Amino acid sequence: MAQPFDVVALGELLVDFTRNGDSAQGNPILEACPGGAPCNVLAMLQKCGKQTAFVGKVGDDLFGRQLRRAVKEVGICDSYLISDPAAHTTLAFVETLPGGDRDFSFYRDPGADMLLRADELPEEAIQNAKIFHFGTLSMTHPAIRETTKRAVALAKAGGALVSFDPNLRPPLWDSMDNAKEQIDWGLSQCDILKIADNELEFMTGQTDFDTGAAMLRAKYPNITVFNVTAGPDGSHSYYQDKHVFVPGYHLGGTIETTGAGDTFCASVLNFVLEHGLKDLSGADLTAMLKFANAAAYIVTTRKGALRAMPERAQVEAVCGG
Repeated sequence: MAQPFDVVALGELLVDFTRNGDSAQGNPILEACPGGAPCNVLAMLQKCGKQTAFVGKVGDDLFGRQLRRAVKEVGICDSYLISDPAAHTTLAFVETLPGGDRDFSFYRDPGADMLLRADELPEEAIQNAKIFHFGTLSMTHPAIRETTKRAVALAKAGGALVSFDPNLRPPLWDSMDNAKEQIDWGLSQCDILKIADNELEFMTGQTDFDTGAAMLRAKYPNITVFNVTAGPDGSHSYYQDKHVFVPGYHLGGTIETTGAGDTFCASVLNFVLEHGLKDLSGADLTAMLKFANAAAYIVTTRKGALRAMPERAQVEAVCGG
C-alpha cells in the first residue's frame, strides 16, 4: 500500500481570470491564474511540509494542461487528476471590487470538474487519507454531488477526519434553497469546519457570530473545530466550551482576497495534523488562528492563489511563530 496522504481534497480545479492592468487601447488585461478552492488548500499544506493529493477533472485543453503543470509544480500529487478530452476546463472571471472583495462569473455549463464520476474515485487514496477535504462547488449538480457523497463515505469508512468549507458561490446554484440543503449535508458530515461570516448568516439568519455558531453547533454536534472567518476583521474558533477570537493583520499591501479563505483553511488543517483534535486549550486555538490569519493576510498581498502560498517561515515572521 502506498504511503497515506496527509490530506486528499476533491472538487474544482479551474482558471481564475483576474484583471492585471489595461492595454494601450484601454482594454482590461486578464491574467490566467490557476485556482479552485480545494487545490488552493492543498498548495498551502504543501508549503507546510504535508503530502497531499487532488481528486478532480479538467479538460484536455490548453487550460487543463496549464492547471496540471501548476498542480505538479507546487508538489500536489496529480495522479488522480483526470483529463477529459470531451469537456472544457471550467473558467472563472473575477472582478475585484473596492475593498478587495470579488464578483465571479463562471463558464461551467458543464465544466470538466462537474463530470467526475463515482467510479473514477481513487478509493484507496481516499480511505487512507488522514483528512479528506471538500466544499460545495462539487455539490451544485446531481452527478458530481453523488460522486462527492461517495468520496465522503469512503473517507469516513477509512477513519479519516472530514473537513468542509461551504465556499458559497450563488451564481453556480439553480436555487439558494438547494445551496442551503447541500451545505446542511456538508455540515452534517464534517469534523472540521471553516465557514465565512456571510455563509453563517445565510445558514442561520444571524449576524451575531456567537448566536449563529451556537445554532449550528447544537444542530451538528459532529463538528469538533468550528471556525468562522470574518474577512479582515479576523476569525473565531469554537471548540467544546471554548471560544477564541483573533483579529486580522493590517500591515498594508492588500491587492485582492482570492485564496485567503483557502489559505486559512489549510493552516487550520495543518494545525490539526500536528496537534490532533483532543484537549485543545485556548492557547492552542489562539496559536492556530494567529498562524491562519497571518497566512491569509499574506495571500491577499499577492496575485492569484495556487502559486501565491507563503512559506511557513514567512507566516511565522508575521504572527510571531
